[in-house]
Amino acid sequence: MLWDTHMHTHHSGDSDALMPDMIQAAVRQNLDGICFTDHFDYDYPDDPNLFLLDFDSYIKEVRSFQDTCHDRLSIRLGIEVGLQPHITEINRKAVTGHPFDFVIGSSHVVHGIDPYYPKYYEGRSEKTAYREYFESILENLNTYSDFDVYGHLDYVVRYGPDRNRFYTYEAYADIIDEILRKLISMGKGIEVNTAGFKYGLGHPNPTEAVLLRYHELGGEILTLGADAHAPEHVAYAFDRLPQILRHAGFRYFTVFTGRKPDFLPLPE
Repeated sequence: MLWDTHMHTHHSGDSDALMPDMIQAAVRQNLDGICFTDHFDYDYPDDPNLFLLDFDSYIKEVRSFQDTCHDRLSIRLGIEVGLQPHITEINRKAVTGHPFDFVIGSSHVVHGIDPYYPKYYEGRSEKTAYREYFESILENLNTYSDFDVYGHLDYVVRYGPDRNRFYTYEAYADIIDEILRKLISMGKGIEVNTAGFKYGLGHPNPTEAVLLRYHELGGEILTLGADAHAPEHVAYAFDRLPQILRHAGFRYFTVFTGRKPDFLPLPE
């Protein structure tokens, strides 16, 4: 049995999903547990208020369902923090000031632009744009460390002009390896994010090759998430995960409680 530990609700600026609907979807998928990880992206470009989080309201609602649904589903309280070097103190206060079980650190904004938007790719090659994205991850790792796993390491390939048509781990192996080594040295993990299948990439984020390399370098902390913003995407393509992870060398996955990792066996 698996856990989906990356999902968003109406508390995130890009979702209208209701928590009870996400919970029911998880029950239908026979999950052992879930973790809500609504967005906190301070200083988001163009619309700074879009991904601000009402922490009190969010935590209160998660707590209420933890109390009422404990006999059907284990529920954890998490957050996905958008990292940028100039807001490290704001992010640190947000994380340390609340009782989160799990914190995902993610790169959604690169030097003032979200790679979701076409303007990020204007006037330069796709390869240059992708490399800048990976370089920004290293910038974040050199300035901030209060997270548990880094989210969707190759998020950028969801939105590039050719998406992942020409993208391979090998083309960026030098910088991806540097990222993975840095995360491992910091005691941090990564997530395998199945939204890549939802976006039609045919692969998770990061790709199977990156997951294999993470394991080869000694990485052990690996969480599972579908990045669902609607009930129909909870545990999306999770049926593929056991084979993908076993092929990469993993025999377990990770769930965080109180910011501490538990290692659970992959289902056969």
